[in-house]
Amino acid sequence: MSTIRLYVTEPLHEGAMVTLPAQQAHYLGAVMRRGVGDGVRLFNGRDGEWQATIAALGKGRATLAVGARTRAQAPSPDLWLLAPVLKRETLEWTVEKATELGVSRIQPVTSERSAVHRTNVPRLAAIAAEAAEQCRRLDVPEIGEPVALRTLLASWEAARLLLLADESGASPPIPTVLADAPRGPWAVLVGPEGGFSPAELDAFGKLAFCRPASLGPRILRAETAALSTLAVLQALAGDWRNPHFV
Repeated sequence: MSTIRLYVTEPLHEGAMVTLPAQQAHYLGAVMRRGVGDGVRLFNGRDGEWQATIAALGKGRATLAVGARTRAQAPSPDLWLLAPVLKRETLEWTVEKATELGVSRIQPVTSERSAVHRTNVPRLAAIAAEAAEQCRRLDVPEIGEPVALRTLLASWEAARLLLLADESGASPPIPTVLADAPRGPWAVLVGPEGGFSPAELDAFGKLAFCRPASLGPRILRAETAALSTLAVLQALAGDWRNPHFV
């Protein structure tokens, strides 16, 4: 029987009793066919991961008794994704995979050529939580409300470097950019389906914290560009190379 992991918001410590919301209770009983006495693991992004036992389970309700801690809380990469607001299914898929890749914050952004400007943030947060449960993360990335990119960059903290996925092909490759840049923290920025406008690319080039990088000879879809850039960054300068990267 596979181990079920659940993200909860309540404090976790040995002896605590955790009450699950109706949706998670339904998942345990109706979907996963678990019952009283079965074990699950819990995490909340603060206290590590804990073994728990189902103490009570009924229609729309479940109570879990927390036992021993199985993993201590560990720092996550301070890595952001500035994700273009895309069609619902595409953005949801991007959030799921970015969570698996270890990002700490996903900030939906709009720019000049954005075709979509709104998204369901609570739905994205739920998808991020489910992805964290599946990939054994000890935390869940924050999901921001959509914001205009120009507004976000106007108040940007210069200590966080911005790795820009440059589709023009004029920038050096990501390994070169990372080798020449100081240590993070980093944020990754990719454009919408129509790409960035020439004026936007020109403006990015004037930002001291921005590091444009080429993603190769082919034009990638927005979601492919986002995940490719995150994967290369994690492999060369992130926690794929150093599990203690922060």
